[in-house]
Formats: sequence, structure tokens, C-alpha cells
Amino acid sequence: MRLHRNLVYTTIDSLNAIFNEGEYADKVVARALKKDKRWGSSDRKFVAETIYEIVRWKRLYAEIAEVKEPYDRDNLWRMFAVWAVLRGYPIPDWRQLEGTPERKIKGRFDELSKVRALKESIPDWMDELGAKELGEKVWAKEIAAQNQPAKVILRTNTLKGTKENLRNTLMDLNIETEYLKDQPEALVLKERANVFLTDAFKQGLFEVQDANSQLVAGFLDVKPGMRVVDTCAGAGGKTLHIASLMENKGQLIAMDLYESKLKQLKLRAKRNGAFNIEYRIINTTKVIKKLHEKADRVLIDAPCSGLGVLKRNPDSKWKLQPEFIDNIRKVQSEVLESYSKIVKPGGKLVYATCSVLPSENQEQVEKFLKTEIGQQFTFIEDRKLLASDSGFDGFYMALLERKK
Repeated sequence: MRLHRNLVYTTIDSLNAIFNEGEYADKVVARALKKDKRWGSSDRKFVAETIYEIVRWKRLYAEIAEVKEPYDRDNLWRMFAVWAVLRGYPIPDWRQLEGTPERKIKGRFDELSKVRALKESIPDWMDELGAKELGEKVWAKEIAAQNQPAKVILRTNTLKGTKENLRNTLMDLNIETEYLKDQPEALVLKERANVFLTDAFKQGLFEVQDANSQLVAGFLDVKPGMRVVDTCAGAGGKTLHIASLMENKGQLIAMDLYESKLKQLKLRAKRNGAFNIEYRIINTTKVIKKLHEKADRVLIDAPCSGLGVLKRNPDSKWKLQPEFIDNIRKVQSEVLESYSKIVKPGGKLVYATCSVLPSENQEQVEKFLKTEIGQQFTFIEDRKLLASDSGFDGFYMALLERKK
């Protein structure tokens, strides 16, 4: 087990782009993996996992290395040295790693790990907010679970085949998967692999989607032939799932504020063979008003803090600011009041977020039910999914029915 110079240099360059230039980790990693065509799978795995690990533990490693933002290249090398020592790598005889204080690094790790915000490598305000909303005990378990790397979960596209057939197809490509209990379309990869390069992906046989995210479309209780509206469709992971549950029968309207996201969804829908989707950009209030009381089912996958998906997006810990959460709660209230009017009497609505904070979840629903439009709805049930309980992303979903 030794460090290779070209892989480490790529890692340092990538960390510089993420920490100092504000780039998103997933985009930086994707670019880094294309840097050298001679790299094998273990080389690419090292680069991707090392970048994500140092991003995930940025605060802790910076404290141990005694460096402060903005990080110059020497600072980044010192943080990398902390990672290498704590992972048990022998420190090579390189100029950038000269004088790495291995014993001091281990001692500082033991000392700093007594403070939760440092141990779990999160901003103080985030630690205080999580503890306030979930309670000390639950938050401590949840943030520890959010620091575990996310598993790769596939969702079978049932418009093109069965879960069993997909599993066999992937097995032929030496990609082993396991079934997930009570998840009709999910397969879990036993080992990480770049499934996007497979013909199975290019043919639209599956999408990559977290297990708990896959529960949202089923919770909406859609049936073939219905009129369904996904009001915050984005690039359409849940839209495509709804299309498959509708068996391409009926009308599925995908709406978003951003045309660029709907363009991505169109490409994905074509690959998936989902052809009952209409695309509408929300550029005026008229777009919503035209649909008032017209839909059997409405999904509001609301914009949120993303505090349920930190394991998948560890760099969001450093981009997120407390004022964003204050603002996003107002947006959630507004979209819930506005988009709920699309549901026709007797129809159903799901409000969902990928946050674990009650103030973004059940408290929003409770507040909505007291509004003028909200009083026309009956609360049916909700689900609070924590990473610490399930091992997957943190999610919330509430099912409401409009009174006849």
C-alpha cells in the first residue's frame, strides 16, 4: 500500500478547485477521473474516494493540520498528510510531505474527536441546529450516519424490463448487486462501479437513485391513466419513476423554474422510453393557475437544505449557510400553498424533502393545514426517514388528500 505521485497531485488539484474556487465536488471528481486514460479502476477509485474523504472531513483535518482558509497548496498538502497518516499509509519521501508529524497528528485526532462538531466535521451552527431540532441523542446518531459514504443504489426502469433481468445483465458485466427488502425496483451494488459507462445504462434499463428517494413515487399512489403533476421536477429522477409506475398511460406534467433542468429530463426520458411526460417551465403564475383543480396526484418535492443527503453531497456542508435555511423555509411554505391548488377534489398530494429537520418537514405540513387552502386537505400519513435508521438518505414525505 503506497501513494502514487500522479494520483496524489490530481487529488490536490481537485481539492483546490473545491475548497478555493467553489466548484462542486461531483463535477470536479468526474473531471479528475478523465485526466489519464491509463489509470485502472483502482487508480480512479483512489482519486474519487480520497477527494470525497478529505472534503467530508475538511474541518477536522484542517484543525489537526493547523491550517485556515483560504488554503494554499502547502495547506492542502498538510491536510492530505493528515488523511494519509490516519488511513495508515507510509509517508513517502516527497518534498511536500517532509517532516509530517505522524505522532502529533494521531494525538490531535484523539484530542479533537472529543468535540462532536469537530469529530463529525461540521460547522458549529449546523451542529447546534441539528441538536435543537432532533435532540442531542438522535442528532449525534444521524450526523455520524451522514458521514458514511453513500451506497450506489439502482432503480430498475420497469418500462424496459424486470429487476431480475437487470440483475442478470449486470452480472454478465461482473457487476454484482443485491435485492433490497420491501423495495420492488431497487438493486444495491456490492462494490462501487461506474455504472454510467455500461450499455445497460445507455439503453435506459436503470437509473441511479437512493433507496429512500425511490419510496416517494410509490407513496404518491399513482395509477395508469391519471393526470399527475411533478411541480419541482428538476432533472427528473422521481418524474421518471412516476412515469414507469404509470406504465406510460395518462398524462404526467413535469414542471420546474429552470429550463436547463427540464432539458436534462427530456434526454433522460428519451433514454428511459418514458413518453407520457409534458414539460412546463414555471415562468409566470399563469402556468400554475391553468392547472388549478386539474390533477389526480401532485408531487411537491420541495427545495430544501439537503441535510438528509450529506453522505452523498459532503461539500454541501461547507456551502450551506444558516440564512439559506431560513429563506428555504419561506419558499417551502409558498410552494405548498401555491402548488396544492393543482390537486382536484378527491385527489392526493405528497410533500417531500431530502431534509431531516422537522422545521422543513412536519412543521411545514402542520402550518399548511391551518391555511385557507390547507383546510381543504386531510392529513393521511407521513414518513420520517433517517440515515441512522435506514442506512440510506434522510427523507421526509407527507400524504394529504383534498376533500371532495
